[in-house]
Amino acid sequence: MATDTLKSSTGASGASGASGASGASGIRRLLLDNGALTALIVLVVAMSVLSGDFLTADNLLNIGVQAAVTAILAFGVTFVIVSAGIDLSVGSVAALSATVLAWSATSEGVPVWIAVILAIGTGIACGLVNGFLISYGKLPPFIATLAMLSVGRGLSLVISQGSPIAFPESVSHLGDNLGGWLPVPVLVMLVLGGVTAVILGRTYIGRAMYAIGGNEEAARLSGLRVKRQKLAIYALSGLFAAAAGIVLASRLSSAQPQAAQGYELDAIAAVVIGGASLAGGTGKASGTLIGALILAVLRNGLNLLSVSAFWQQVVIGVVIALAVLLDTVRRKAGATPVPAGAGGSGDRKKQAMTYVLAAVVAAAVVGATSFLHNGSSAAKSEKIGLSLSTLNNPFFVQIRAGAQDEAKKLGVDLSVTDAQNDASQQANQLQNFTSEGLGTIIVNPVDSDAVTPAAKAVNKADIPLVAVDRVVNGANTAALVASDNVSGGRLAAKSLAEKLGGKGEIVILQGQAGTSASRERGAGFAEGLKAYPGIKVLAKQPADWDRTKGLDVMTNLLQSNSGVDGVFAENDEMALGAIKALGSKAGKSVQVIGFDGTADGLKAVEAGTLYASVAQQPAELGRIAVRNAVKAAEGEKVEKSVMVPVKVVTSENVAEFSG
Repeated sequence: MATDTLKSSTGASGASGASGASGASGIRRLLLDNGALTALIVLVVAMSVLSGDFLTADNLLNIGVQAAVTAILAFGVTFVIVSAGIDLSVGSVAALSATVLAWSATSEGVPVWIAVILAIGTGIACGLVNGFLISYGKLPPFIATLAMLSVGRGLSLVISQGSPIAFPESVSHLGDNLGGWLPVPVLVMLVLGGVTAVILGRTYIGRAMYAIGGNEEAARLSGLRVKRQKLAIYALSGLFAAAAGIVLASRLSSAQPQAAQGYELDAIAAVVIGGASLAGGTGKASGTLIGALILAVLRNGLNLLSVSAFWQQVVIGVVIALAVLLDTVRRKAGATPVPAGAGGSGDRKKQAMTYVLAAVVAAAVVGATSFLHNGSSAAKSEKIGLSLSTLNNPFFVQIRAGAQDEAKKLGVDLSVTDAQNDASQQANQLQNFTSEGLGTIIVNPVDSDAVTPAAKAVNKADIPLVAVDRVVNGANTAALVASDNVSGGRLAAKSLAEKLGGKGEIVILQGQAGTSASRERGAGFAEGLKAYPGIKVLAKQPADWDRTKGLDVMTNLLQSNSGVDGVFAENDEMALGAIKALGSKAGKSVQVIGFDGTADGLKAVEAGTLYASVAQQPAELGRIAVRNAVKAAEGEKVEKSVMVPVKVVTSENVAEFSG
C-alpha cells in the first residue's frame, strides 16, 4: 500500500514536473517562433526599467490608442503585402475618406449614417481603382498606389479647400472611452484585427492571398482568378484605410486634409516588423498588431524619457532594423537543414542564436535610451512639456531655443517634442505628457481645432496649459503667448504696396494648406490689400513653408507671369527660395517680403535681396511661454493673453532689430 502511494506520489510529481517543463518549453517556443513578440517584450521591459511612468494602466491604454490608427491601416496593408503587392496610398485614402464624411455631414447636410457609408465607399472605390490599374492596367503596384497617394491627397484638399472640417459629434464619440476607461479606438483596433485574422485564416480570399503571394503564375494556372482577387484585395485595403481615417478624425474632432501623411510607411513597417515578407506569401494579423505596438511603445517611451525629438527618429529606425533582423535571422536559422542524429544540438544552436540576437536588441535599446535620456531627477511639478508643431523650420527652432534658455535660467526641466506637422502625433505627445503628470504643458498647435480633444484631457488632469504662437480652440489655457498673424499679414500688405507705389502685379507663396498660420497670414494680407486697388494678385500657390519648394514654385510661376513686381511669402523660408528663383531681379525689379524674422531672413534684408520681413521674435515667444508656464505651475496669476509685438524689418532698422 505504501509502495503504491509512493508510486502514485512519484507519478504525480513527475507529471507535474513534465507539465511545468512543457509550459516553459511552450513559452520558449512561442518566443522563438515570434521574433516580433520577443522584441516587443524586450522593449517593454527596457522602457519600464528606464521610466517609472511607463508601466501604468493609463499609459498602457495610451499606447493602445496611439497604435490604433497605424494598426488599422496596417491590417489592410497586410492583405496587400501577403499577396506580394504594396499600397502607398492608405494615408491619403484615410484623409480623403474622413474629409468626405465631415464635408457631406456638415456642409451638405447629409444624414450621418449615409455620410459614414459614403466615407467607407470612398475608401473601397480608391482601392478598386488601385486594383484595376494593377490587374488590368498592368501598372506596378508601387506606381499605381503612388499615383493614388497624390490623387487622394489632392481631392481631400479640393473638397475641404485646405481647411479642417468639424467632425459630426455622433461620430466623434469613436474617440471617447467606454465605461470611462476603455478607449473606443482600441476596441475598434481589436475588432478589425480579429476580422483580419478570420479573413486570412478562414476564407477563400485569404487562401488566395497566400497563393498569389507565394507564386502568382502557379495560382493562375491552378484556376485562381488572380485579377479579380487583386481587385478584392486592394478594395479591402481601401476599406481599412477609410476606417482608420474615421478613427483618426474622431480623435481630433475634425477632418484634416493633411492628416495621416507618412502613415503608409508606418503601416508597411508594422507589417514587416510583424514577420511578413515584402516578397509575399507570409504574414498574419497578430504579427501586424505586434509591429504596430512596437512603434507605439517606442514613441511613447522616448517621449516619457525626454529623448531629443531629433534622436527619436534615429532610435526608432535602428530598433525597427534590429527587430526585423532578429526575425529574419531566426527564420533563416529555422530553415537551415539539421544533420540526421543531431536534432538536439541543432535546436540548441538555433535557440542560442535567437537569444543572443534578442540580447543584442535589448542591449541596443537600453544603451541608446540610457545614453540619450537626460537623466533629470527634478520633481514632476518642476517639469514642463513643450510640444512644437515642427522643428523642420528655423522659426520653431528659435522658439525652442528661447524656451530652453529660460528653462535653464529658472532651473526647471523642459522636455521638447516635435509633432512633425501631424495633429495626431501631437495629440499623442500631449497624452504622454498628461500621463507623466508634468507640472505644466506648453503647446504650439499644429492646428487650433485638432488639438482640442487632447487639450481638454490636459484640462481634465488639472495640468495648466499654455499656448504659444497659435491659439487652442475649445479648451482652457492658462495663457496664450503669441504674435498676431492677421495683423502681421496686414502690415506686410501695407509695406509691400507702399514700396510698389500702390500699383503692380504680385504673387503669393502660401504655407502648408490647412494650417492656421497660413490662413491667418493670408487673410490679413488680403484684408490689407483692399486699401490698394492698384495691386493685382496674379497667382497664389502653396510652397509648404519650405525653401526648396519656394524656389521650385516661384520658378514655375515666373514662366507664366513674367511681369511680376512683388512677392509675398508667408514665411522667410519660402521668401528665400523665391529670391533664389528671381536671381538678380530680387530687391531690384522685384520686391520680396517674408514673415517670421528668422536669422537667414534678416541677413537677406541686410543684403538687400529681401525687401522686408514681418518679425515675430520667436525666441522671445519661447522665453515668455516658459516664464508663464512656471508661474502657472506654482499657482501664481498669469496674464490670459500676452501679445509679443510684430514689426516690419527693412534695411533701415535691421541692425537695431538684430541686436
